[in-house]
Amino acid sequence: MLRLLLLAALLLAHGEVRAETPAEKAGFAPRLIIYNAKGPANACGPGCDRWIAIEGQVDEGAAARVSRFLRDVKDSKRPIYFHSPGGSVRPSYVIARLLRSRKAVARIGRTIATACAGGTQIDAACLKVKAAGGEVEAELTTRNAMCNSACGYLFLGATTREVAPDAVVAVHNSRLTLLARGPFSAQQIAEFKQRSMARADQERAAFVVSMGISRELDDLIKTVKFESLHVLTRTELYRFGIDTRPLPETPWTLEAASRPYVRKMAVAKQGDGTAFRTMEWRLFCENKDRARLMFVRESDQAGGALKTMMLMAGSDKSVAFGKYPARVGKYEVWSDVVAPDAMQAMLAASRLQMGEGTLSAEGKTTLATFDIDTLGLGASWTQLLSSCPANTARPAAASSSLNIKPAPAIPALPTTPATPPK
Repeated sequence: MLRLLLLAALLLAHGEVRAETPAEKAGFAPRLIIYNAKGPANACGPGCDRWIAIEGQVDEGAAARVSRFLRDVKDSKRPIYFHSPGGSVRPSYVIARLLRSRKAVARIGRTIATACAGGTQIDAACLKVKAAGGEVEAELTTRNAMCNSACGYLFLGATTREVAPDAVVAVHNSRLTLLARGPFSAQQIAEFKQRSMARADQERAAFVVSMGISRELDDLIKTVKFESLHVLTRTELYRFGIDTRPLPETPWTLEAASRPYVRKMAVAKQGDGTAFRTMEWRLFCENKDRARLMFVRESDQAGGALKTMMLMAGSDKSVAFGKYPARVGKYEVWSDVVAPDAMQAMLAASRLQMGEGTLSAEGKTTLATFDIDTLGLGASWTQLLSSCPANTARPAAASSSLNIKPAPAIPALPTTPATPPK
């Protein structure tokens, strides 16, 4: 009995439940870092230009550092953006409960420090900037941001949780790492490991429920091997109670591709939330006076009925896409010219309205609409114009409701967020 107690003491002292694989560590700081960031106007939402960044691997000392940091942040409404591959589980629970006590707003996003533009964001010079204690000038993006494994437990602690359409939360089961000292048999170590993992499973199940999340999440985690990862689908995020927004959307952002464009994504709840539909808008500059808007979405599985699509900025300015989209795989692509007056109306509006008209067999058209915001549209369009060619020839009179065929070259269609490393 004495030997067993000694074994337990030694293993508990050197045992650590982890939830990230070694390959996931690439590209992240070796320990969790937390700092204040400041960006352009509306960088983190309407009227928001300051946020808290939490990134890197969750280490055993992370909870104490996060606690000290949050004690000095008086603005409890300042959003927190996570970007982490995971790490140690136990401190993740502690941090999550700290966030719950603050009624924190949590999102998944990458904070890109301006001073680190020439580095990797995790090199020694950049980490020194982030650890200096002041506000770090930065930009914010949700594209390919992740909160995997143990990071997901931190995220669950917030009372408001938002996962952008181009960010991911991925889960898998944990692994117990043990360092045993002494003449202990393999059977003794295996038995202790089995008991420890059973206790860890019980703690996780209780934690998930205490955060107001469906038990289904814990059931799912238990089925995913530690060496693998399961990216939570939008339906799962909704069903488990992690992000229950009916229309999550990204701001309009400039994409620095070979042909730059302004991009926005959204996922729309269908019916009771058992399915979501992915949509994307791409705004191109053909010349200083001529823009093109491309709207891409997953095809309607029902199909059949003749549809028309339009985007409206106010009651009198619209872009009508016509009746015949191009079809590429499971996507349908609508495209049209945006006349200068319609472009100005879009830039001036705080909300835009998408309309879908469906022609019935009886010849009647029903119109279904939903709103999207214009956050980031003005700034991104201004950036895009700087690389736009001059208008050398006046095009034929372009109407804001002119229907033309889609552009011959269709850029890469929307993809699901990048699969996290395994």
